[in-house]
Amino acid sequence: MITKIVQKVSSTRAFARIAPHVVPAMDTGIHRLTRGKVLLSATMLPGVVLTVTGARSGLPRRVPLACMPEEGGTYVLVGSNFGRTDHPAWSANLLKNPEAEISHKGHDVPVTARLLSGDDRTAAWAALVAFWPPYATYASRAPREIRLFRLTPREKSPQ
Repeated sequence: MITKIVQKVSSTRAFARIAPHVVPAMDTGIHRLTRGKVLLSATMLPGVVLTVTGARSGLPRRVPLACMPEEGGTYVLVGSNFGRTDHPAWSANLLKNPEAEISHKGHDVPVTARLLSGDDRTAAWAALVAFWPPYATYASRAPREIRLFRLTPREKSPQ
C-alpha cells in the first residue's frame, strides 16, 4: 500500500520539481552519518552512491542514485532525472569516464559502466518499468531517450 502511494506521489510534476533538490541532499547526509550503510531513499527503492570523474572538471563527483540490482551482481542506473528536460550530469560523466565506483550497503565496489542500446536497452527498460512504474511517467514527460547504464563490478586496483 505504502509503495503504491510513494509511486503515485513520485510520478507527479511537483515531485519532479522538488525531489532533485531535496532527495540527494538528504541521501548524502544520511549516507555520511551511517558511514555508507544507509540511503534514506533506499527504503523504497534500492540505491547506490556513484563516484565518477567529472567530464569537464576531472574531479570526483558523488551522487546518490536509485538503481535496479540484477542477478549476477550488475546494476542498472536510470538517467530519468525525474522526467526533466535534460540528461542528469552524472550520465554525461559516465559516458566520458565509464570506470567509476559505487557505495552499496557500506561496501565500495569499482564498476565499469556501459550505456545500453538496442535489445539490451529494450529488455532493461521493460524490467525497470515493472520494477518501478513511475519510470514510465518520467519517460512520457522527457523530450529525450532516457539513458540506461549497466554497471559491472571489476577488480579493485592494488593499493
